[in-house]
Amino acid sequence: MSLRKYVKLPNKVSNRFKVLFTLFILAVIISLLAPGNRGFKYQFYKGKPWNYELLTAPYDFPVYKSDAVIAMERDSVKDSILPIYSLDKETGMKMLADWKHDYEKRASGRLNYQYYTYVQNSLRKIYDTGVMSNEEKSNLRKHGHLELKLLNENNETHTVPISRFLTLKEAYELLFENIPSSLERKELSNLDLSSYLSSNVIYNQALTEQMIKGEIDKLSLSTGMVQAGERIVDRGEIVDGYTYNVLNSLKRIYNERLGGESQLFAVTLGGFLMVSCLLFSLWLMLSFFTNKNFVKKYRNVVFLAVLQLLFISLTQMVVNYQWFTLYIIPYVMLPILLRTFFDTWTAFLAYLSTILIASIFVPNPMEFMVMQIVAGIVALSSLQSLTSRSQLIRCTFLVFVSYALTYMALELFREGSLDAGIFLPFLYFGINLIFLMFTYLLVYLIEKGFGYVSNISLVELSDINTPLLRQLSEVAPGTFQHSLQVSILATEAALQIGADVQLIRTGALYHDIGKMKNPTYFTENQGVNNPHELLPFDESARIIIRHVTDGIALAQKYQLPDAVIDFIRTHHGRGQAKYFYNSYYNQHPGETIDVEQFTYPGPNPFTKETGILMLADAVEASSRSLKEVTEEGLEQLVNKIVGNIISEGLLNDTPITFHDVQIIKSVFVKKLKTMYHARITYPDRIETDAQPVKA
Repeated sequence: MSLRKYVKLPNKVSNRFKVLFTLFILAVIISLLAPGNRGFKYQFYKGKPWNYELLTAPYDFPVYKSDAVIAMERDSVKDSILPIYSLDKETGMKMLADWKHDYEKRASGRLNYQYYTYVQNSLRKIYDTGVMSNEEKSNLRKHGHLELKLLNENNETHTVPISRFLTLKEAYELLFENIPSSLERKELSNLDLSSYLSSNVIYNQALTEQMIKGEIDKLSLSTGMVQAGERIVDRGEIVDGYTYNVLNSLKRIYNERLGGESQLFAVTLGGFLMVSCLLFSLWLMLSFFTNKNFVKKYRNVVFLAVLQLLFISLTQMVVNYQWFTLYIIPYVMLPILLRTFFDTWTAFLAYLSTILIASIFVPNPMEFMVMQIVAGIVALSSLQSLTSRSQLIRCTFLVFVSYALTYMALELFREGSLDAGIFLPFLYFGINLIFLMFTYLLVYLIEKGFGYVSNISLVELSDINTPLLRQLSEVAPGTFQHSLQVSILATEAALQIGADVQLIRTGALYHDIGKMKNPTYFTENQGVNNPHELLPFDESARIIIRHVTDGIALAQKYQLPDAVIDFIRTHHGRGQAKYFYNSYYNQHPGETIDVEQFTYPGPNPFTKETGILMLADAVEASSRSLKEVTEEGLEQLVNKIVGNIISEGLLNDTPITFHDVQIIKSVFVKKLKTMYHARITYPDRIETDAQPVKA
């Protein structure tokens, strides 16, 4: 549902609103995706050089111990704290009660009371000493504990050796030591005394962990303080263990200080305003000072926004999560892609704004901007038009050289020398170069996704061995020859007035493909017979005019780009099939004539390229009617044809100036003279009796 339906804005204002709203959304997304900008931006590694300028402490902060040191100290505390155990009285009482019950029920009748009292006293002694499972003892020894803390009834602990406690086996053997002479060992063995033995030394996990936590809480997390203004590290210095801890401590404090909601909102708002200013400045430049047509097509703005968001997001991810290095991001791919479809200034301004926005989020913005801007200028200067892979290879090599030279220049400026460590970025520049090679593939994907046409595709389409052009040369050879001649005229004119040469060359080759449906109805393909002699003038006009719509249908069938199809649509504009209109008019004097049936569907040309093609097509076709080709005759013909087209207003929608028209006419005359130049007549040989002398 269109917004214009409700707010009643004209198309121009509505398009401007869409563009500005898109830029607003882009600014919001970029600012929200930049958490790293609100935190510590420096990347550093222990044992590696510090790659940034001198860093001093912005405020007082503690130097925290490393995670490894803290973990080691905590492990030491855990090992030093003896585990706490207690004697479970209920276990002993239960076993004594079980023994009493079993004796009274099963043994009191056959064994005297001395057996009962002996076992009762022995069990009480065992449980007062403490019974610990063999597994528990082994586990304590495994962790280096030969002692433990025993908790008494008053909640007091005292240290005892684990050897004090009996295992189940030792407790059982104790029952058979020092047996009174009045008791039979065999009778005791038959009583299954092992069933009255159980562990009663119980581990108090909660109290032990509480003790450990208390000792850990007493540990200091820092090893000292750094005072505000104190020097931390300078460029080129190796980040040793202490400096690494200081930097990590500063990073921790820095992020904590920015952790409040109000501060986060303020920083996010500041980032949004900076990004908005840069995007708005780009829109102003594109709208009023360079390529004004760029922002008139909304898809162009969307395409640019997608590219900017992609590269800025990559920048933020590398900075925020410390993935690799910024040097491997192929920023120069952005101006190369834009230059492939648009002009150099549009590509450079969009690239410049992207680099400026990205520099907001990087640790060393000045170095980043210098290197990227130089590389972008070199790329655009070396790649005026991407038409082959060799051009891209040369461009990427020059970008690599520009990165390397700029980086070395910055190092010399800062350090006054080049050490061995600076050559690591050259590897990153090489990876960057490899990524740039994928630009050729991306051009194809962008063409399909956004409906653009690149010079690469135009060069491929202008190959006369393509199926459609080969079919044209076979079915309508005269039309094919005409298209070649028009291409020569239009290309030279485009070159002289600064139009897109490759686009107009390709458009000229395809502009008349619709004539293949009825080739013999067009003069250039006719022999002796003219089929129009058998048709009324209005029917002939319909056939002639229909080659435009037939050409559009054929072009769409072969999936030609819209930029090429525009030449088919506009090469006659809203002009008339004048020969048939005038003939019909003379044949029906005084009648009201439907002019529309003699008028091409159009639209009129709306670019320099389509305007030039209309002129070249009309001039080349008319030049074939000249019986005698002279410079004066060609000038008169060109002036007449071009003048008629201008007087009919067919070029009113194009940006072609009167100065351009004069240049175009001059080019046409010059080229037509070379096309129709006089050829010498070779004389016949007169036979005589003399024989030619052999050399």
